[in-house]
Amino acid sequence: MSTPRETRQPYDFIGIGLGPFNLGLACLTAPIDELSGLFIESKPHFEWHAGMFLDGAHLQTPFMSDLVTLADPTSPFSFLNYLKDKDRLYSFYIRENFYPLRAEYNDYCRWAADRLDSVLYSTTVTEVSYDAAAGLYEVTTDGGGTYRARTLVLGTGTPAYVPEACADLGGDFIHNSTYMEAKAELQKKRSITLVGSGQSAAEIYYDLLSEIDVHGYRLDWVTRSPRFFPLEYTKLTLEMTSPEYVDYFHGLPEDTRYRLEMQQKGLFKGIDGELINAIFDLLYQKDVEAGDRPVPTSLLTNTALNAAAYDTTTGTYTLGLRQEEQERDFTLTTEGLVLATGYKYAEPAFLAGIRDRLRYDGRGRFDVARNYSVDTTGRGVFLQNAGVHTHSITSPDLGMGPYRNAYIIRELLGREYYKVEKSIAFQQFAAPEGTLA
Repeated sequence: MSTPRETRQPYDFIGIGLGPFNLGLACLTAPIDELSGLFIESKPHFEWHAGMFLDGAHLQTPFMSDLVTLADPTSPFSFLNYLKDKDRLYSFYIRENFYPLRAEYNDYCRWAADRLDSVLYSTTVTEVSYDAAAGLYEVTTDGGGTYRARTLVLGTGTPAYVPEACADLGGDFIHNSTYMEAKAELQKKRSITLVGSGQSAAEIYYDLLSEIDVHGYRLDWVTRSPRFFPLEYTKLTLEMTSPEYVDYFHGLPEDTRYRLEMQQKGLFKGIDGELINAIFDLLYQKDVEAGDRPVPTSLLTNTALNAAAYDTTTGTYTLGLRQEEQERDFTLTTEGLVLATGYKYAEPAFLAGIRDRLRYDGRGRFDVARNYSVDTTGRGVFLQNAGVHTHSITSPDLGMGPYRNAYIIRELLGREYYKVEKSIAFQQFAAPEGTLA
């Protein structure tokens, strides 16, 4: 594993966290001699959603949405170069499937990370301060090290979200982020309830339903959504992951952007349509095999989780649920509980020392500028992801990561190093100026 190269401080920038977006920034800045950067990661190596490496699970975006290609198709850190290095390029070609396996994507990212000399692993940032006289940010770590840089790029990701009803819940319930490591123990229980509505929930339900006969548990899936929404992946909708749509969305009033944030969740949090069909087909198969006996499973839509309690004596959870269209309350008792409730950004505690230098909107979230900065100068602290309320569905989109990094690199250098696209969409999002002839 590589260690950070020796370089004189201050750095031009320090990236905090090494998810796919900051890893992409590390890859894209690696060949730029005039930029010195350091990336600090708390884990001992790169890891991305390892708890969801289910058999056959794949990305919902094609392989071109790798770390670098959409900014630099010639980069040695591309997914195709990874395949070539692994002697798997022809196999991938014959496979004729644009969507890499999730475990494969993680391995690709780790392959790229191991070729970098700018990453400091097993190191946790504990404090960030600002030296006004020097015009530098000071990053303090748990090992006592202090690193100075002109600019910060925040890439700490989005922590697992646990609903308020389960915040202080005891027992051994799990979040989907740890599903694979907990699966064996989970399947020993007599009943399992899954709460959630997105792709992860659907993958786990299919996985548990596949083995329901082997282990003999009851399986219930509870979702607040009124139906199992498929991910909308039509081509004109995909144009919403474009520079033009970012410009349009960012220029809308704050209240409008927040309203759209809620309305557009199905554009990046929906379920793969093929998986929805596969779940139905598997349910049909199980129903045929069961004969006169009902399959011990249920799918409950329009159902919100409002309360939860754990009984240490019986080892069971009692969930307080509400069918929202009927406005009817009921309870469900279960031994196993899986929360496939996604992830939600939380501002890192280490930013407390520079909070006066950061911009916030009327709802207390980062006021992310069009150039992805969140500090009062507009050029000192940049944010990866966590900007759905300002940059729409492009914020978590893997394919827009290279675009955002090309944009940030332009801000760091003061000039364009990688071409930053300005216009790629056929459609026009804003009202035209004047009258259309």
